[in-house]
Amino acid sequence: MVVGARSGPGEPEGQGPPVGAAEEEATAVNLGKSPDADGTRRFEQDGAGSGGSGSRWTVWGKRGPGGRAGAGESKKPRSFWKELPILIGIALVLALIIKTFLVQAFSIPSQSMQNTLQVGDRVLVDKLTPWFGSQPSRGEVVVFHDPGGWLEENPPGPTNPVTSGIQKVLSFIGLMPSAEEKDLIKRVIAVGGDTVECKGTGPVTVNGKALDEPYIFPGNTPCGDKPFGPIKIPPNRIWVMGDHRQDSLDSRYHQMLPGGGTVSVNQVVGRAIVVAWPVTRWSTLPIPSTFDQPGINAAAGAIPAAGGLAGALPLVLLRRRRMVKKQRKDC
Repeated sequence: MVVGARSGPGEPEGQGPPVGAAEEEATAVNLGKSPDADGTRRFEQDGAGSGGSGSRWTVWGKRGPGGRAGAGESKKPRSFWKELPILIGIALVLALIIKTFLVQAFSIPSQSMQNTLQVGDRVLVDKLTPWFGSQPSRGEVVVFHDPGGWLEENPPGPTNPVTSGIQKVLSFIGLMPSAEEKDLIKRVIAVGGDTVECKGTGPVTVNGKALDEPYIFPGNTPCGDKPFGPIKIPPNRIWVMGDHRQDSLDSRYHQMLPGGGTVSVNQVVGRAIVVAWPVTRWSTLPIPSTFDQPGINAAAGAIPAAGGLAGALPLVLLRRRRMVKKQRKDC
């Protein structure tokens, strides 16, 4: 605020600034200088001469350049309600990145994996390692897309457009299962190159080695009610079965479809690594030790070994022929 005062001959002594200060200030004003930024009161002279008579003094208040508030005054903090949309947007972007590249939550809808997984469990699926070329291994619990013909048509979704929109948004960022995707969860029993079979009541054998399967639902047999095999698993495909053998429509029941009941590794979303919900059911999903028994990889490992031997044999023969020719030449 600017305040003006007039001083006259009868004014008490000491009213107003000293003459030297007034002249100095007048010079500063004429040069276009503004009052001190620290708020010190400054004066400017309006009249001629240096005396008290006929002069007008103007007092500068504590203002910065352009009449704005001084630098010492703090800015008003941004409202929480203005920052909230930004925070929500960042959270959604992070959730989308995590769901796409790291882990995704899936809900268990059926009893086919009891007692390992119960209806309503939420599992976290590792989606990172497949980006680096990792393929499913025997004993892993994996989520995979319907190869075609394994699941019935999707049930009708919500008819309310608002509810349907919310579900699509939440499923897009991985916070809710999608009503349009058709995914299954089973255990990998055999991989490409393996020979798998199950006769009578079991056990299941992989490459001639019997599996000890304590995770099977109590009262079930390893073959369930559907013996099979022997079946040779094609490369880049897997044979899957549910732990609840008599309540699981798995590879055994789809041998008439393309692929003979096997699933392409390209259809695999990832490995289920942990039961995350409910908290009372929290647990990891490790690979059972029966899939690490000696000799189970023998049949699968024989193909690379034979291929290596076949590739090395011509080189050995060629080297031996050169040595024989060299010996004859020296003689």
